[in-house]
Amino acid sequence: MTVTGIISAIIIGIVVGALARLFLPGRQSIGMIVTILVGIVSALIGTAVARAIGIPTATRGVDWLELLVQIVVAMVGVALVAALMGRRRGGAVGGGRRSGMMR
Repeated sequence: MTVTGIISAIIIGIVVGALARLFLPGRQSIGMIVTILVGIVSALIGTAVARAIGIPTATRGVDWLELLVQIVVAMVGVALVAALMGRRRGGAVGGGRRSGMMR
């Protein structure tokens, strides 16, 4: 992968992660850095999935179907990461708050 390819993957990942978070209903308990990382990984996985199902990924313009696949993969990724991080944080933080209020 060239430097241009890496930079474009990062930019597309940022956009894909932000769009996934925008379209995903409810509140996600993850930060923007994690969202961007999930978006970058999802953009790469989404491209591989698009190629595997036969969507052309090397066209002259914007590959709308590939972008749609990337966003769907990112929505799943953001939801999974938010659920895992929320569960991990909720136990430690939630327990401390309850015990502090009962005093």
